[in-house]
Amino acid sequence: MRIGLLSDSHDRVDAIAQFAARFADAGVGMVLHCGDYCAPFSLAPIQAHHLALVGVFGRNDGDPEALRAVAMSGMGSELFEAPHSFELLGRRILLVHDLSDALERSIEAHDIVVHGCTHREEMKTRGATLLVNPGEACGWLHGAPSAAILDLDSRRVEILKLAGPEWSRR
Repeated sequence: MRIGLLSDSHDRVDAIAQFAARFADAGVGMVLHCGDYCAPFSLAPIQAHHLALVGVFGRNDGDPEALRAVAMSGMGSELFEAPHSFELLGRRILLVHDLSDALERSIEAHDIVVHGCTHREEMKTRGATLLVNPGEACGWLHGAPSAAILDLDSRRVEILKLAGPEWSRR
C-alpha cells in the first residue's frame, strides 16, 4: 500500500491540491497528515480526490472542531489529538505533529513514525523504527512545498517537491 504524507500545509490550498493529484495518480490509498492544516477549507483538495485521511492536530489549527467535522464528512477520514498510534496492514504507526511530544519508548514501539513541525523533510531510523518528516506542504519557510509517498511494504520513501517559480517563497 502506498501512503501520502503531508504536514504543515498552512492553508496553501493550491499546493495541497497539487499533492492530492500526485497522490491519486501514484495510487496512494491513504493520506497521513501531521497537522497545521490551519483552516477547514484546506481539507477540500484531499476530499476532492477521494483520498482517505488520518491526521493529527498541530499548533496552528485554529478551529479543531470544525476541522474534525469537515474531515469526518469525507470518506474514511478522521483527525486525532497527537500523538496518535494505530496499526495499518500489520505496521504500527505513530502520527505526531512535534516529535518532542512523543516519548522515546513510544517511538521505539512503532515501525513507522510520521511527524512534522520543523518544516524540513527528513528520513532516518532509530533501531528498527523509520522516522519520516515530509517537510512543509506550504513551502512558506524553506522554499518549494514538499510531501512524501511511503510504500508501506518496502518502507521506501519518495520525497515530492513542487518546482517552478510559482512555488518559490512568496
